Amino acid sequence: EVQLVESGGGSVQAGGSLRLSCTASGFTFDDSEMGWYRQGPGIECELVSSISSDGSTYYQDSVKGRFTISQDNAKTTVYLQMNSLKPEDTAVYYCAAAEVPLLLSCSADFGYWGQGTQVTVSS
Repeated sequence: EVQLVESGGGSVQAGGSLRLSCTASGFTFDDSEMGWYRQGPGIECELVSSISSDGSTYYQDSVKGRFTISQDNAKTTVYLQMNSLKPEDTAVYYCAAAEVPLLLSCSADFGYWGQGTQVTVSS
């Protein structure tokens, strides 16, 4: 059974930091692309960042320089370090995985998904 279990969400003030974690099981983590999506108020679900099996990373323009994605293969865990948080980063963040490159928009029929973790940034 595939499982993606997220943790690390919460509420912070603007300028603060949070680190999201996603521990995976039930599929070949080393061969998969891992990523973080978010669904904010009135905003379509979107890919925030991803990391491929060869370590290549992708960042949405709005988070470049502020967010860092990393993974620990031994722990089958992917992280999203979020610094200099802004109110517009407020969203439910979802961990996702696939054996092919992740899509830029969300699709429940594509890949594996976690349950989501809420991030709230107040001004």
